[in-house]
Amino acid sequence: MAAIDIPALAVKLAASSSIAAKADIGTVAAGLSLAGQPVAVGDDCAALPDGDGFFLFAIEGFINEFVAADPWFAGWCGVMVNISDVAAMGGRPVAVVDAVWANGEAGATPVLEGLRAAARAYGVPIVGGHTNIRTDRGQLSVAILGRAKKLLTSFDAKPGNLLIAAIDHRGRYREPFNNWEAATDAPPARLRGDLEILPEIAEAGLAFAAKDISQGGIPGTAIMLAECSGVGIEIDVSAIPVPDGVVLDRWLATFPSFGYLISTSAENAEAVLQKFTARGIVAAVIGTVTAGSEVAINADGNRAVIRDHAETPLLRLGRREDAA
Repeated sequence: MAAIDIPALAVKLAASSSIAAKADIGTVAAGLSLAGQPVAVGDDCAALPDGDGFFLFAIEGFINEFVAADPWFAGWCGVMVNISDVAAMGGRPVAVVDAVWANGEAGATPVLEGLRAAARAYGVPIVGGHTNIRTDRGQLSVAILGRAKKLLTSFDAKPGNLLIAAIDHRGRYREPFNNWEAATDAPPARLRGDLEILPEIAEAGLAFAAKDISQGGIPGTAIMLAECSGVGIEIDVSAIPVPDGVVLDRWLATFPSFGYLISTSAENAEAVLQKFTARGIVAAVIGTVTAGSEVAINADGNRAVIRDHAETPLLRLGRREDAA
């Protein structure tokens, strides 16, 4: 690997529009007065205690440009990314509902076909929703219900933990966006089996903190995990496995169809890695969780801070104990 210009890379990541967009979460949460409520905000799903486990609720909405440019894949993603959010918290999906807006039946058809294909592939039923096919633009949002026996959360990364990235490299970019697609042509049995990894990790007590790698890529997801947990994170970018033919800068900004950050103890790290590699998913220790509030990248003895969430919060949601 060629030498990495860490200061220049840190400047680029700090200015990322995909990371900056995550600040909208805090703006909307403040507008809804969500701070201090019993169900903490900041996880991939809302987790509601239920008997010996938890109900998991999540929703995803998609930018109009994406729905217009690739409506079938937008439909597929409506199911896929919600399932990923449930898995990130150690859960299993139960059912989804959708809201589809389109200009006539012809405009809705590819979105509905993508939704249906993903629901069949993942074995998760679509049980209802809302439809408006008498509008001048396509819009899509999809919500999910899941259930977990034991949780993986955004609030439980601890100083001294190792940070693992697990991403399915068996795919390609869905141009022109930074979406790494490794699902649409995968065998359904493999997709479903891969999603069992996170619940198995949670139920075995191998980790307590994880987060789905989203539009902010690995660095943006690490910032959100660090802020929610009240910790710092050091990312060794030279330790991040990158698919053949992909440059590091783009990979760091990538939203993978299957990708997670897991924070776990050093003694459990190997067992976590083996859970993924046994199924052909690339997984590696890419950093450490530290005391403090800096999220930084490093390589070859060089280090630069991307964000200090104490000085410049991204989500501005407060700590989970604030809701106690």
